Amino acid sequence: MSSAPAELPQWGPTGTSLAQTAYEAIKEKLILLRIGPGEPISETELADELGAGRTPIREALKRLEGDHLVVSYPRRGTFAAGVDIAELAAVTELRRALEPVAASAAAERANAQQRDDLRAAIERIRSFVAEAPEDSAGDGGAAEAFLRLDTLVHHTIYQACGNAHIADILARYHYLAMRIWALAAHRLPGIIEHAEDHIPLLEAIVDGQADKAATMTVEHIDEFERSLRAMF
Repeated sequence: MSSAPAELPQWGPTGTSLAQTAYEAIKEKLILLRIGPGEPISETELADELGAGRTPIREALKRLEGDHLVVSYPRRGTFAAGVDIAELAAVTELRRALEPVAASAAAERANAQQRDDLRAAIERIRSFVAEAPEDSAGDGGAAEAFLRLDTLVHHTIYQACGNAHIADILARYHYLAMRIWALAAHRLPGIIEHAEDHIPLLEAIVDGQADKAATMTVEHIDEFERSLRAMF
């Protein structure tokens, strides 16, 4: 399962600028907690590691601060944002309000290409389920692959909703949810079932069943929160 993460898409839209490349690379480290919560961030070390200058690193960190993934303090520096399970309720509240809107809108508005992207996401899930160990708890590779897959699924829905403002807000809060999830994903049982739960939701959106998609989205988010709270 160790090869699976490399086969899945990155955390967001890719770009050609050095700042965009740095943004994506650092964001991945933050979401997967490779840069731990509260850990200081060295612009020099990141520049050396990513083969970039200090300017694109600074631009990337500024964007990540807007995503609430890093925090900066005068005369102290920049640090990875903390991960607090107490924030889960607030994140869930926002997602519960907006994600059903996005899912319903995607069912109604998605164009042919976007529906193809949603179908492709379904196939990604099926491939993940086929390749994942039967007992994925404790498997770091499976956990990372799941986090990538969950991000792919949700961001595909966001992009299909036809509202760039909702998509932007939900993407940012989904990153926060994934950091909370990353704390426990390596020991969370039922990763395969969590992945499979996305399939009927995606099918409802592809089939244009707006009300069903909205209802299933709420159920999915509630189950996500219950699973995390049970772990913590």
